[in-house]
Amino acid sequence: MSVPAGYDAGHRLRINVRWPDSAADFDLYVLDADGREVAASASSSDPETVLLPAVSASYTVRVVPYVPLGDSFTGTASLVANSADPPPSTAVPPTYTNSSAPDSIKDAHNAGEPSIGVDRATGAAMFQAYTSTLKVTYDGAGTTWQDSSANAGNGCPQGSTTSLDPILFTDPATHRTFESQLAGKTALTCYTDDDGETWTPTAGSGINSGVDHQTIGGGPFTTGQPGAVTSYPNAVYYCSQDIADASCAVSRDGGLTYGPAVPTYSLLDCGGLHGHVKVAPDGTVYVPNKGCGGNQAVAVSEDNGLTWTVRKNPSSTPGDSDPSVGIGAGGTVYMGYQNSDGTARIAVSHDKGKTWLYDQNVGASLGIKNIVFPAVTAGDDNRAAFAFLGTTTGGNYQDTANFKGAWHLYVATTYDGGQSWVTVDTAPTDPVQKGSICTGGTTCGQDRNLLDFIDVTLDAQGRVLAAYADGCTGTCATGGTQNYDALASIARQSSGNTLYGAYDAVVAGKHRKP
Repeated sequence: MSVPAGYDAGHRLRINVRWPDSAADFDLYVLDADGREVAASASSSDPETVLLPAVSASYTVRVVPYVPLGDSFTGTASLVANSADPPPSTAVPPTYTNSSAPDSIKDAHNAGEPSIGVDRATGAAMFQAYTSTLKVTYDGAGTTWQDSSANAGNGCPQGSTTSLDPILFTDPATHRTFESQLAGKTALTCYTDDDGETWTPTAGSGINSGVDHQTIGGGPFTTGQPGAVTSYPNAVYYCSQDIADASCAVSRDGGLTYGPAVPTYSLLDCGGLHGHVKVAPDGTVYVPNKGCGGNQAVAVSEDNGLTWTVRKNPSSTPGDSDPSVGIGAGGTVYMGYQNSDGTARIAVSHDKGKTWLYDQNVGASLGIKNIVFPAVTAGDDNRAAFAFLGTTTGGNYQDTANFKGAWHLYVATTYDGGQSWVTVDTAPTDPVQKGSICTGGTTCGQDRNLLDFIDVTLDAQGRVLAAYADGCTGTCATGGTQNYDALASIARQSSGNTLYGAYDAVVAGKHRKP
């Protein structure tokens, strides 16, 4: 197919592939005139969608039957107008200070897909990388990294076993931290109430749980529904993806045991893989998904995980990275996602995902063409932060041979409820990766060193902390070649207004009056 000249300004080329049987699956690849892959959509979404610049060019569209089930497919191509983004925020951009784990830490260089929480009582950041739980503390003298992993010596022998998929969650209200290692259709989970000094083993997950993409979250119970059965006040949710659906189980005793796993959606609704579970102040539970019938969406429960409803963002198209949600103090939901054209977009909902507002590209002002690993957190109801790895190089970022972009950790912040965002590069002179980043799962090569996600949270004063694996270290960071590292790292906000207005102008840990 060919794109005619004259449509480059304000338009994009949209290619869709659909099929009649929802149990089938086809993948979509677009090649340029030289046979190089320039775009792909290889999820389980129906339709598969790619967005391309509407410049004069010739493309070959290749459709691969992944699960054909004897079905045919229908393809369409159309020129669509670009949506107009509002101007960037005029707020003073916050700045960040980066630190990394010392080599003495066991998994310092094995920190792909980290997760992070903050004990707001002590100020300690809890960082999970593979089977290592790291305690990170900040004071006037700098940053201290300490291995506080769960093991047989401190109460949790299963914490040091091999993991299929690690995850960590710290409840900001109760200060309890959970670390979990996926073990097939169950999980090996322990919790700590003293920042890793001692750990308590738990049942781990619900029955029958899924085999992939585990996530743990927690927060208040919804009023009017069955709640806690012990003195621990909050619900704890364990969610994971199975072959034909995804499910969540709730714990009513502080994470010691879980009820049965309840399906949140099936493959008739969404692709199997999902993002991290989040709980709103009113007890509403959200699990985001990158591909639900041609859009990205959230699965929502308003009854403590008993029933679930999928609510789509109609402005979105499916991406390759899981989306993320952050929830403000008043229940406002911010969903950050990688659109099918690779751009960083975020939308806002005030009605639990039924409708979405202010959907916009927060990377456009810095020329960011591709992103991976969206991660969102929120504080006051009108304040949120959206972290992601991004590059100003366009094209197929998974093309190992030809993609030459440099990736950095960016954070976009809103102070007006998502109407506008200010986006910053947290370390402009230090790339996180050079070249390709594969998000295709276990079929990838060495460019899957960062695995599948990063994480973001905030401390008691509303400072943003973004956990990531640094893939470009040593001589790579100073101009050398990519070394495919995965160094445990945190970018911590060091200046500017935080996500809690009561602590505006917190700089270097000190509260300055406006």
